[in-house]
This record gives sequence, structure tokens and C-alpha cells, in this order.
Amino acid sequence: MRFLIKSCELPERSGLQDVRISNGLIEKIHSNIIPTDEDTLIQASGGLLLPGLHDHHIHLMSFAASLNSIHCGPPEVHTDGELAAILQAGNQGKKTNWLRGIGYHNSVAGDISRDWLDDYIPDRPARIQHRGGRLWVLNSAGLDALGLLSKANVNNLPKGLETDNNNRPTGRLYENDRWLRIALNTTMPALSDASYLLASCGVTGVTDTSPHNSSQEWAHLKTQQELGYLLQSVRVMGSLDLDIEQNDISNSELLTTGEYKIHLLESELPDFHALCNSIQQARSQGRNIAVHCVSLTELVFALACIEEVGIVRGDRIEHASITSSDMLSRMAKIGLRVVTQPHFIAERGDQYLQDVEKNECALLYRLQSFLDAGVPLAAGSDAPFGGFDPWLSMRAATQRKTPNGTILGEEECLSPEQALALYTSDPSKPGVTQRTVSRGNAASLCLLTKPWSEARKNLTSDLVSHTWQRGKLIYSRD
Repeated sequence: MRFLIKSCELPERSGLQDVRISNGLIEKIHSNIIPTDEDTLIQASGGLLLPGLHDHHIHLMSFAASLNSIHCGPPEVHTDGELAAILQAGNQGKKTNWLRGIGYHNSVAGDISRDWLDDYIPDRPARIQHRGGRLWVLNSAGLDALGLLSKANVNNLPKGLETDNNNRPTGRLYENDRWLRIALNTTMPALSDASYLLASCGVTGVTDTSPHNSSQEWAHLKTQQELGYLLQSVRVMGSLDLDIEQNDISNSELLTTGEYKIHLLESELPDFHALCNSIQQARSQGRNIAVHCVSLTELVFALACIEEVGIVRGDRIEHASITSSDMLSRMAKIGLRVVTQPHFIAERGDQYLQDVEKNECALLYRLQSFLDAGVPLAAGSDAPFGGFDPWLSMRAATQRKTPNGTILGEEECLSPEQALALYTSDPSKPGVTQRTVSRGNAASLCLLTKPWSEARKNLTSDLVSHTWQRGKLIYSRD
């Protein structure tokens, strides 16, 4: 199908332009293209035509599952009473399926356990995920449904299952997403709803950064694309099992392998030499690494490992939640890239002010400092652990306001142009190479209703009118 976009603004050109899309590519750009019978006309009326946005850090399967889950933490829920009420309301009706909650934070009701959940959901298996993604809390019915209360399984309990002094499971299950999915015998979710939400924001590509991704997840993503449920191109990070040669994985324009994802946890850092060996193994597969770092300790450990093994251009740090000036200088010196989440200040900033050491608050989710130091910088939603809307993330990058309006690190604010650039760089070179609307390029595009001079004043996904992925219209407001 061919499209002719009339009278649009382009970032690199003066005056309004017409853009023809044909065979998945930008065929022609001119101030006046005469339409033909083959063209589907789109009147841009001066709106800006951008490269399609790319979410450089997302968890697609979890995001899709979250759309059918109860939100159990801020901003929807703030107190134990509110949580109890929303769980009890969600427990009405069908009793055979699990109740699934997400986004819990200890500020709501403290360190909840099976006993707390049993008070409100005694008759149905339930599991609640902490917003950090590493912890599930199950009620007694949930533990029983998984066989975790059976004496026959007492010697085969998953490593991350917490027990009290009497060896009684507390209901808290750490770092066991894959085990839980197998135990539940659940299928991977359909991605159509999640994909459409992203398309409505102008997102044409994502990088799935789930550390457990293997050939199984790859196959599911491929099937979802073939069925037309997954509209975006996907760069897939994952485990060392996501090896092209071992699994006969074939990269395509829509699905490509990405970095080896390393998920550090400050309280349980891996053996230094073992991690260095894993990095070397990734190198032997021809893969870069991406290291999850949400604390300064994790960042120090990550840099030590990278410096020991030796950096390869393309290695990246995910989040860089707390970055000291010393660490920032080291990252710039060795050539690391950073993919971060500016919107966490807007979503969680007030909680950070309570939980984070005062001297580290100014180091949270730095932006301008990275750019000033020459560190390539891009952004991703981290959905479902963060909001999926890239425009809210851009706005947060320009304002640095917490939910209560406190400005956290004003010197780290970006201009609207810098904020937009966080989402328009090449997926394989985040923060390095900006994609452009140019003849011959893939027609993965986002059309806004307004010119940039107006759009930059109020960064919102309401501006998006059309989204194309390689010439296919995947979203239209009409």
C-alpha cells in the first residue's frame, strides 16, 4: 500500500514537504508531489513527521501481562486500606484463576507476606509483584496451588522461596520468574493490546531487555509478529542461551538479537571472576553486554568487570540510577553507553527523596551530565515497571518534577529536542546515531498533529496522529 503525506514538517528541511511511502520505504520527498490513484492521502496540515520512536528498554511479555493485572502501588494505591479494598474488589467473580497484582511498594503496607494477603484473599490463589520486578508475594492458596506447602516437596523448594525461623514459607518468592511461569504452566501472553498502546504513542520499535530471554521467547516474539499481533520491530536482549549458532536463530528486519543482559543485585552480587567469564562467553557469541545498575555499588562492580575483561564498542549500562561524578567520568573514558528512565523521577521521585541517601539524590537518573561528558544517552520505559508512554518520559526529562512538584536535579534537565532524541536513535547504537526521515530509509514514522514549535511546549502522546512501521499503518487516530 502506498501513502502520500501532504504538507508535513520535517526535522532537517525548511518549508512544508510531501512524503511518499511505497514498498516499506520513503520513496520521495518534495515540496509538491502530485497524487496518483495508488496513493492513500494523509493531510498533515503542517504536523511534524518524525522517525518512529524506539523504546530502548522494555519487558514486552510482562507489559502485556500487566494489562490484565491489578495495580497495587503508587500512584493508584497509597495505603494498606486502599490495597485491601482493590484486592477484595478484584477477587469478586471467578474463583478458579489466579489473582495477579503488580507494582507493589513497601510504602503502601510494609513488607507484606502470605499472612497479610490471606486476610483479604483467603479463598483464591493470588500473587503480587513488587514494582522492582524481583519479588512475588503469594498467599497461602497460591503457595498450595504451586505445591510449595506439600511435605513431599520440602527438599525441592525453589532457591528464592523465603522461610521463617520455623521453615514456614512467608510467601515471598525472589528472583524466580521463569520457575513461576513453568510451575503455573502459563503460556506466553498475546502482545496485541500492548503493541497497540505503544503504536498509539508513535513507537515503531522496542528493545526487550528481559534477562531470561532465550530461544523460546524469541520464537514467541516471531510468531506474534507473523500473526500481526506484534506491530513493532524488536531487538531482543537475553541470556547466554540466546545464541544464534546454537539455536538456529535468523535475524530479520523486524527481529534481531541484542546484548547479553546482566541483572545485578547489590545484596547478591555474583562472583567477580564468574561474571567476567560470562562476559567473555558473550564476546565469543559476538554479543555486547548490557548491565542493570540501579545502585552505585552495582555500577562500581559492573565497571570493574568491564574494565577487567575489556570494553567492546556497544556495551551499555541500563538505568544508571545513581551515578557519581567519578563513575560518570570512567564511563565516558571507556566509551560506555547509557539507557535510562527519566520518568522515574516523575513517577517515584517523592519516594526517592525518602528512601535515597541525601547525598545521592542529586545523582539520580542524571541526563545532561551524561551528554556534557560525551556519554551516548537514550531512554526506555522499563514497562511494566515504568509507564509505557515515551512522551511522558520526554516531559519528565525536561522538568525533573516529582509527583508533588519538587524539582529533583534541575541541572540535569534536557531541552525538548534533547528529550526527543532519547527515543529516535538507532536501536543498535542508542544515543549514538540518530535516525532521519530521508529518501530510501525504512518508512517507520510518527506523524504529529502540530509543528515542532508547538509540540515542544507540551510533550504528549495526544500529538500522535499516525504511526507507520516499514510502510504499514499501525496506528491512526481517525
